[in-house]
Amino acid sequence: MNVLGIIPARYASTRFPGKPLALIDGKSMIRRVYEQCLECRDLSRVVVATDSKAIYTHVAGFGGEVVMTSEKHTSGTERCAEVVSALCKNHKSPKPEAVVNIQGDEPFIDPAQISEVIHAFLDPDVQIATLAKRIVSEEDIRNPNVVKVVFTSGHQALYFSRSPIPFMRNVAENEWGRQGVFFRHVGIYGYRPDVLSMLVSLPTSSLEKAESLEQLRWLEAGFQISVEETEYETIAIDTPADLLKITNNPPQNRP
Repeated sequence: MNVLGIIPARYASTRFPGKPLALIDGKSMIRRVYEQCLECRDLSRVVVATDSKAIYTHVAGFGGEVVMTSEKHTSGTERCAEVVSALCKNHKSPKPEAVVNIQGDEPFIDPAQISEVIHAFLDPDVQIATLAKRIVSEEDIRNPNVVKVVFTSGHQALYFSRSPIPFMRNVAENEWGRQGVFFRHVGIYGYRPDVLSMLVSLPTSSLEKAESLEQLRWLEAGFQISVEETEYETIAIDTPADLLKITNNPPQNRP
């Protein structure tokens, strides 16, 4: 299967400006993500998509493939769509069968996790794919920064929320984790190229505005999102404090 991996990398992060260029043991975050992606044998090609000349120069400097994209994009999905459109228009490569949007702030992403998303597309009916991991922490169940997802027995997403879902009626909140099953959404997406082009043309939806979750726009529009369960942990770096925490307490599977 011809699968294109795209790593959106924006310089002007509100909470952590210049985050992709932040160093971890002398190696930039974006380089660590890129090199982890290269370890995934299911990816045919890996491209960094950025709106920053500094990031472009840095990635090109270590030998990575990088594409300049518009500064007007409001999401990584839009940035991915521009890259796919440009590559297909310029006939630089055959049209991919699937596109994977890989977060640029997860320098320790496991290549196997990327493969889990890709394998969902062995089913020709899959339009969009993502991952979910079972929540084991009571604190995470109530944390609005931890996005929860519920899905059907056929692993199709029903809803994503910052609130605890499902609500455990007649069960004390401190017992929810023991008596219920909760899943955290892992923010890596795969798309069919034609579906990707349709997603970026959709208007902002009411549920998306309410929860500030882009994927709700897709569900409201009637697209199906396949949810694969994963056992792999992800470590996203959103702030300088997160980076300091990682530096002081490196993960065991750190490359």
